[in-house]
Amino acid sequence: MTPEERTRLAGLASEILRENDRGTYTVPTKGLYPFQWNWDSCLTAIGFAALDEDRAWLEMETLFEHQWPDGMVPHIVFHQQDDGYFPGPEVWQTGRPVPTSGITQPPVAGFAARRIFDRSPDKTRFTERVRGLVRKIDRWHDFLYSARDPQGEGLAAIIHPWEAGRDNSIDWDDPFERVPTEGIAPYQRRDVNHADPAHRPTKEQYDRYLWLLEHFRRHGWNNAILHDLSPFRVVDPGFNAILIRSCADLAELAQALGELEIARSNRQRAEKGLSAIERLWSDSHGQYLCLDRVTSKPIDSASVGGVLAVFAAVPENRAQAIGNRIRALGSRCRYLLPSHDPADPRFDAKRYWRGPAWLIVNYMIADGLAAVGGAEMAESIRASSLALIKKGGFAEYYDPITGEACGGGRFTWTAAMVLELLNGGEAPERTLA
Repeated sequence: MTPEERTRLAGLASEILRENDRGTYTVPTKGLYPFQWNWDSCLTAIGFAALDEDRAWLEMETLFEHQWPDGMVPHIVFHQQDDGYFPGPEVWQTGRPVPTSGITQPPVAGFAARRIFDRSPDKTRFTERVRGLVRKIDRWHDFLYSARDPQGEGLAAIIHPWEAGRDNSIDWDDPFERVPTEGIAPYQRRDVNHADPAHRPTKEQYDRYLWLLEHFRRHGWNNAILHDLSPFRVVDPGFNAILIRSCADLAELAQALGELEIARSNRQRAEKGLSAIERLWSDSHGQYLCLDRVTSKPIDSASVGGVLAVFAAVPENRAQAIGNRIRALGSRCRYLLPSHDPADPRFDAKRYWRGPAWLIVNYMIADGLAAVGGAEMAESIRASSLALIKKGGFAEYYDPITGEACGGGRFTWTAAMVLELLNGGEAPERTLA
């Protein structure tokens, strides 16, 4: 890519971040997602930091202003009324002063906070603001290792597919069968008004999403009991790798700020999580797999969630095997990284998380590989990601076979990831010590 092309892409990415900026938070894209989403905001903050560090911290601070008393950070904050999205606050009915959803999302905030602060040219200016965020992120981690890991196994479960961020992943097909579809209130989807229905989750999946939502609502959004009450309890290696990495990064950040107890507890969480996640390894698949906590059995679905585990400091032999797995996936599609194996008959190149490539996942996987000596593969992923941008623009996600843009357009976190990819992306070192 020529310097002129890089400058042009950086300019376009910056334009999209500004376009979707609502002053104190960003929306993922106009129309399709008109509110503030949890992990979108944290990853977007990394992109914003290249333009305006103050605005980057404000993005995360706005999200954490709506942290629940029990420590959970909701996956959506409904800052203003907008009938263009379903399910809205009138469906969730969480009773928060500013309406929010009642579930969470991948806890990438610890990673984002450390990355932004490490690069800050004026750390003194932001130290106290970052200290406040560190304490709130620590409470979120504590929530996840209590409410979503009640037996203290070291791995947090998701209780709704939306919590993994990979809403309709093939990983969920079997455990999702336990979720009823009867008795839900009539509803009208809005997403299919903004995106091709063939690119979105099916109606049957939406019925189950809504059944879980209504089930949790009937129990007052009481996170002390929802884990055990949910018929859907899945330990996702991708979600847990993000949590482990964020704990490790938060420990380093807290140590630098003199928050020694937060540093100690998060280092312990990361170490325990790294040991526990080995139970999800599959030699036959060459990657990690999800675990159905209801049946205590692995889920035979080799999705990108198990590749994403390399984002945490997994053992070097696991990272090498995942590198080989990525090479195999790359031989079956033109662009990295498909969210499911194209060799699987369930693969769907355009339907959300059942095949398409996502730049946020590419970014995290490349970062993890680069930290354990996989620089060549990391660079291949970054180059393929930028090739997708040149082919399909700043889309929500992409067909990994053709490069066709899918989902929403002019997407905020895609733009943020482009700025990161152009700037080199990964940090040079990652440790727990």
